[in-house]
Amino acid sequence: MTTAKPEIKEGRGFNAIWVIPAVAALLGIYLVVHNLMTEGPEITIAFETASGLTAGKTKIKYRDVDMGLVTEVNLTDDFKGVIATVKMDLQAKPLLTPDTRFWVVTARVGLGDISGLDTLVSGAYVQMAPGAAGGPVARSFEALPRPPLTAADAPGIRLHLLSNHGGSVSTGDSVLYKGYQVGRVEHSEFDAGLERMRYEIFIDAPYDELVDSSVRFFNTSGISLKAGADGVKLMTGSLDTLLLGGVAFQRPPDLEKGLPVESGAEFELFDSYETSLENPFSHGSHVVVRFSGSLKGLMPGAPVEYRGIRIGRVERLMLKDLIDAELREAGNNETLQSTGEAIPVLLYLEPGRLSLPDTETTAQNFLATLATGVGNGMRATLETGNLLTGAKYVGIEFYPNLDETLEAGQWGEYLEIPSIEGGFGQILVKVNSILEKIDQAPLEETLLSVNTAVAQLNRSLAGLDTIVNSENTQQLPEDLSRSLAELQRTLEGLSPNSELYENTNRSIRQLNRTLDNLESLTRTLSRQPNAAVTGSKLPEDPIPKAKP
Repeated sequence: MTTAKPEIKEGRGFNAIWVIPAVAALLGIYLVVHNLMTEGPEITIAFETASGLTAGKTKIKYRDVDMGLVTEVNLTDDFKGVIATVKMDLQAKPLLTPDTRFWVVTARVGLGDISGLDTLVSGAYVQMAPGAAGGPVARSFEALPRPPLTAADAPGIRLHLLSNHGGSVSTGDSVLYKGYQVGRVEHSEFDAGLERMRYEIFIDAPYDELVDSSVRFFNTSGISLKAGADGVKLMTGSLDTLLLGGVAFQRPPDLEKGLPVESGAEFELFDSYETSLENPFSHGSHVVVRFSGSLKGLMPGAPVEYRGIRIGRVERLMLKDLIDAELREAGNNETLQSTGEAIPVLLYLEPGRLSLPDTETTAQNFLATLATGVGNGMRATLETGNLLTGAKYVGIEFYPNLDETLEAGQWGEYLEIPSIEGGFGQILVKVNSILEKIDQAPLEETLLSVNTAVAQLNRSLAGLDTIVNSENTQQLPEDLSRSLAELQRTLEGLSPNSELYENTNRSIRQLNRTLDNLESLTRTLSRQPNAAVTGSKLPEDPIPKAKP
């Protein structure tokens, strides 16, 4: 039996069957690499609610171009919001910077505007507003609760306004400059820490150059009616601010241009234009005046005037400070001594109202000027500004004829200006002085002098009575009546219808004729002196001459 041996042949080096899996593998790798290179990043956006968000349907848009798709919507871990997972396109990657903003666009109808009506057909979508270019790529964002009114890259300046109450200003209202819209109110909220309303406004370029440190912002909503000596003034904003509210700003009159401000600066929002003019200056000085009389009618905010020109206001009445000082002197034993000290009043004076520079240096130098003025007779007085309401103000004036020369004092940390009685107070002082002199005069001598004067007056009245009751005085009216009657008869004899008047006229006419004859005789004698002897010689008749 023969054993067969297997024949071993060497196989070929390459089998064509492996081409298919190799190509498949390469295609898979290509697809993976291509997908990794072409697909955009995946981001998450936090929303307050899922209103308008649908996984696999809600799109992300920028300039009406699809930039991504919401793939998943889930609640946050604390169940206080939702997190939307979004698959973005590759072209959106450079736009995903930390300050990129997202918000849901739906149909909105309000008093100020109407927007998003196209979503009634196409459905809600998420709008994207890119941030500053060139920033790092972000993957997590927080959506805005409402659409922003200004683009993030819009040129202009963003400011914050603070107000004591909300008033009628709200998001979307206009910001005006001399009646022209230059910006808008972007956001409004109540600041619990400051207990004030905070508004965020945006002023478009190039109008942002109008804003500097000297401008004042004020509420221009509604109608302002003011009556004065020059008539009635009615001030309103534009129609939309009249109906919806708004904010305006401008520089107070006679106030120099201020320093430039940066984005994020804070300004006070005044209730009206008139209110914004009450405190147009940024720097001032505090001084104290103590008054010994009644302060009834003097309220914080009352004007302080120098020769009728307002230079400041009353900051506050410092009665509590006076009591605290007396308690400290008494050793804090809560036993207040009844010393009857004058009550200090804190004043705020603004050098800018006297056309001085509105700077901190000027305000400090103004204190030295006041101290010098006190030595020259400067005093503060409490004056009545309105007799009907009893409102008072503080007046500062120079009194060079004072008997006492004083220097400026110091009350705590403030410069103190001495005070004297005002106009009405000085009258009361003079009346009291007269009463004191009367009270100090000897009563018996005064009464004796009065009795003597009364007796002399009685004697004079008795003599006058004797003259009036005498017979001659009683006949005076009758004699006067006779004289007037005779005068009337005389005047009647000179009337045009009287005989005396006609005789007088006749005599005058005869006299005129005689004078005319005498004038004719005089002319004849001047021409013919011998006419009185030979008679007057008449001139010969002229003989006419024949023509040649």
